Amino acid sequence: MSGEKPFGVVLRGLRRQASLTMEELAETSGVSARAIGNIERGRSRVPQRRTVVALAEGLGLADAEREALLAAARVGRQTGAAAVAGASVPPRSVGDFTGRDRELARLREAADRSRTGVGVSVSVVSGPPGCGKTTLALKAAADLAGEFPDGRFVVDLHGVEGAVDPGEALLKLLKALGVPDRRLAQEDAQGRAGLLRALLGERRCLVVLDNARDEGQVRALLPPGGRSLVLVTSRRPLTGLENVDRLALSEMAQAEAVELLSRILGKERAEAETEAVARVAELCGRLPLALRVAGNWLTVRSGWSVEHLVRRLTDEERRLGALAAGDVRVEAAFELSYRQLTPPAARMLRLLSLVPGPDMTAAYGAALTGTDVFEAEDVMEDLAEAGLLQASFTGRYQLHDLLRLFARTRLSREEEPGEREAAEDRLRAWLLDTAAVAGHWVDGAPPLSWQDPVPLESPEQARAWLESEAPAWFAALRSAAARGEHTRVVETAAAMEWFVGLWAFWGHWPEVFRLSSEAAAALDDPHLQAVHLNHYSWTLADCGQRYREALERADEALECARRAQNASQQAWALNYAALAHYYLGESQEGFDKVRAAVDLFEAAGDHEAWLQAMTFYRVFPRALGRAEEALPLHERIIAFLDAPDCPVRGHIADRCRAKTISGLGRDYAALGRWREAADHFRSGLLQMQRIGVPDVEGSLLLDLGQALIELGETDEARSCLRRLLALGDTADNNDLEAARELLDSLPRE
Repeated sequence: MSGEKPFGVVLRGLRRQASLTMEELAETSGVSARAIGNIERGRSRVPQRRTVVALAEGLGLADAEREALLAAARVGRQTGAAAVAGASVPPRSVGDFTGRDRELARLREAADRSRTGVGVSVSVVSGPPGCGKTTLALKAAADLAGEFPDGRFVVDLHGVEGAVDPGEALLKLLKALGVPDRRLAQEDAQGRAGLLRALLGERRCLVVLDNARDEGQVRALLPPGGRSLVLVTSRRPLTGLENVDRLALSEMAQAEAVELLSRILGKERAEAETEAVARVAELCGRLPLALRVAGNWLTVRSGWSVEHLVRRLTDEERRLGALAAGDVRVEAAFELSYRQLTPPAARMLRLLSLVPGPDMTAAYGAALTGTDVFEAEDVMEDLAEAGLLQASFTGRYQLHDLLRLFARTRLSREEEPGEREAAEDRLRAWLLDTAAVAGHWVDGAPPLSWQDPVPLESPEQARAWLESEAPAWFAALRSAAARGEHTRVVETAAAMEWFVGLWAFWGHWPEVFRLSSEAAAALDDPHLQAVHLNHYSWTLADCGQRYREALERADEALECARRAQNASQQAWALNYAALAHYYLGESQEGFDKVRAAVDLFEAAGDHEAWLQAMTFYRVFPRALGRAEEALPLHERIIAFLDAPDCPVRGHIADRCRAKTISGLGRDYAALGRWREAADHFRSGLLQMQRIGVPDVEGSLLLDLGQALIELGETDEARSCLRRLLALGDTADNNDLEAARELLDSLPRE
């Protein structure tokens, strides 16, 4: 029945089929007539499951029609999410934006100036909590969409509590701008900041840095100039930033506050009680956040008069009179809404303040309350309809920072310490158990059974969960470490071994394995210590570029592995020490250690590890200027892989073969044997294209191009170098620059 029809059209058809007016459906369903009208006209987002179920019950639908209505809602939400993703702006409504004409004009002027690439490209919007800073910035972003063809991006910095690390915010922006993982992993913090400045200087983007804590949190994210515009919102004016525009925001003018309330309530209802509407605006301190919370209660409770709301707000203001005036009014609006909640909804609001990440799904609510996910979703939808929880099209929810603080205050007052601790334990256990299962899924080890509400039915879903929920499960890992839950910390970190390579740029891997190494030491298990110190060394080198520290951890891992009498872990410690030496340019030290690692892996019969160590070992002779010594090493690897009974298969075997063939080409090139080098580069290139490693593909195209130039085959060389340039950001930046220089050096066609 739903087909391609919008949800509102389906709802209207079913309502008319039942011969019900909007008011009659409102009475039977409990959903306000105004909300129904907005849904049918497409003026509001598709409601969540709770509201759709209420409408279905109010319509008295049979099972088939009920399912059709629910299906139309699901399709509508998916469509909305796609549109939001395409616009690069979060799903927060600015449809009833009111006033702020002067401030919007200021931001339009900033956009006009940025078009020329001359002058200030950063505007700071500051003001007290709840005054509408974020809404103003998002309204400007929506209005100026056509001015910024290269995209609009929003990063919530969560400056009030749980502030986002500047490096993490930098990575989010670079990813949004299309920078590939390989490039991000190659750059340190300074290099990433420079890359962001360059991109924002070259492109015409609008970036909103929302809810900044202080100058240090945003300084690395600001371009010195260029054609992009950055809007920063903060409670503070950030006076330490130089060469920025500043726009101070305060409460709304009385006329604007009344207009906003009128738009929330509907013109007819507002005009019937003009004095009461004006009084509500005053009692809410003319702050948009408080106005919305108060107004939402009037729309949900259509039987309330506005005057009734005035009496309730006045009551709350007297009760909270000890607080500062502005906070009294905001708190009064929150308190009024809170006291009207059902006990399950009030408890849910209190417990959601414990979520360590910036936002959440219904699964978080289920874990906190010990209920199933559908029951939790229903309660969270009640909170969203009350204006106490922000809901998005993508099924995620967010607490405004003021409401989070309000809920946490109520939690400390109303929840028994034991109940709060039990809820925290449930949430932490759920996050870390799910993270461990997802990590093993990424490694290709599906769970034998999985009853959790989070769908983990493929490695791709598992990876998506780990990335989207990283702030929460990482915070849970820290909490578990602080509480001495050593076994849980070790097991969670161990599950991440393969995921690290897929998300190396995340930035927190060294801390993950530092925590697990300390947990293994607390368990007094030298084998576990060796395993996690080895992981720690690897991530320090590959993810953190902290090579001396990586060497120290590898030495500690070697000592633990010797105490545990574990030859494989001794070999890994030597291998990771060699990796650090390689990055430091200490080739002889690396050569000696990786050779010892190869011998240990071979003696232990660890074929897969031996193959990986051999593939690393064969790069050192060339680095030492003895490329001819590498040739038999390559031949030994290929012979091992070609053996009919080779014990290593799959991706590791394919990648090691491709690396070996390519490395053989580089050794022939170092020996000046250019024809053999070119042949091996072609073969290695085909292997890499087959298994899909575009960054290595770019390096091989450069190698092949150089070999062909040496052979005088300039036409094919030019073609290779152009293919490399066509890879764009998926190729290494140094390779791209070298290809441009080689192309410029070739004779004109």
